[in-house]
Amino acid sequence: MKAIKQIIDVENHTFSVVLPKDFTAKRVEVIILPSNPEDDIPQWHKEIIDKRLKDYKQNPDDVTDFDVFCDELEKENL
Repeated sequence: MKAIKQIIDVENHTFSVVLPKDFTAKRVEVIILPSNPEDDIPQWHKEIIDKRLKDYKQNPDDVTDFDVFCDELEKENL
């Protein structure tokens, strides 16, 4: 199944979706949900980031590599 996810601005209660040329489906299902960038980040991610920012401000020399940081986030929430 080929799926497309887009964040689209609504103007005057309308919006337009342009499909890629290789999207050949003759029938589609459309689900419309309000989008808020804050909702895209799970609360547990926000809490971990807030804690790490607080820790960083207390110990700015103790910096974790970004890839290591991402791996640790995944491990903490498996």
